[in-house]
Amino acid sequence: MKTSVDLHTYMQQQRDTVEEALRSVFPLEWSIPATLREAMNYSLLAGGKRLRPIFVLAAAEAVSGRADWAERAIHFACAVEMIHTYSLIHDDLPAMDNDDYRRGRLTNHKVYGEAMGILAGDGLLTHAFNVATQALKRGVPADRVLSVVEELSRFGGVSGMVGGQVDDMLGEQGLTTLEELEHIHLHKTSDLVTFALRAGGHSAEADSKQIEALSLFGRNVGLAFQIQDDILDLVGTEEKLGKPVKSDERQEKVTYPYLLGLDESRKRVATLTKEANETLIQAHFANPDRLIEIAEDLLNRDH
Repeated sequence: MKTSVDLHTYMQQQRDTVEEALRSVFPLEWSIPATLREAMNYSLLAGGKRLRPIFVLAAAEAVSGRADWAERAIHFACAVEMIHTYSLIHDDLPAMDNDDYRRGRLTNHKVYGEAMGILAGDGLLTHAFNVATQALKRGVPADRVLSVVEELSRFGGVSGMVGGQVDDMLGEQGLTTLEELEHIHLHKTSDLVTFALRAGGHSAEADSKQIEALSLFGRNVGLAFQIQDDILDLVGTEEKLGKPVKSDERQEKVTYPYLLGLDESRKRVATLTKEANETLIQAHFANPDRLIEIAEDLLNRDH
């Protein structure tokens, strides 16, 4: 099936859709401390690639074959972006990566202080589950919403992203093996990408085989994405990345380039992307073209 607009236009349209939805995730009538609301929105509305929510929307389109079905998945898209944003706020804290800049501007704790940064992350994490349940209002069946909420707690929690962050924090250069590093990346990054794709599939009422195909695609693309991040941390520019480069090296973190070198790391990204796309093609989705295009674009990104 041919896609109606080029990938750049599609991605911008989807980012705009996500941005608009994110601006209204906190009900105006709720009594939220003004500084907390401001701190949460400071990071949540800071822009960025919005890759994870776009994967939610693109997966819904891939399963259904209809662009308008992405609307059913918008609350899931917002929820995964809130989880991702909270993790970035906490990652940037002095006790973690101790970064001063994120997405081209001061990190949350540099503006609001460490305590408010922690609480802003807590607020985004907790409210993400509330937002996910709102998919009921878009016609997503209750059993599918329940599945997504359950999977969000698993893929984003202690056996998923949080566990991966712990393993990453404990890793020391020269001690972590390639297998251990892949385990870190699969949980720290791939799990949330996998959740995003599964959530989009659930919103379009995908069958079990389709959900499994989306999971395999997410695993490979998420891992390739993180390896590419490791590469860009070494060869990218701060201007394009919006954050300091060579931070992994300074913190003595183990990365794919550290263990394999740049050339082998690039080959690994290409192989994972190829395998991810083949998974979708073999699953016979109604329209997998966008997902395949996005994966190819990530392979060649410089930021």
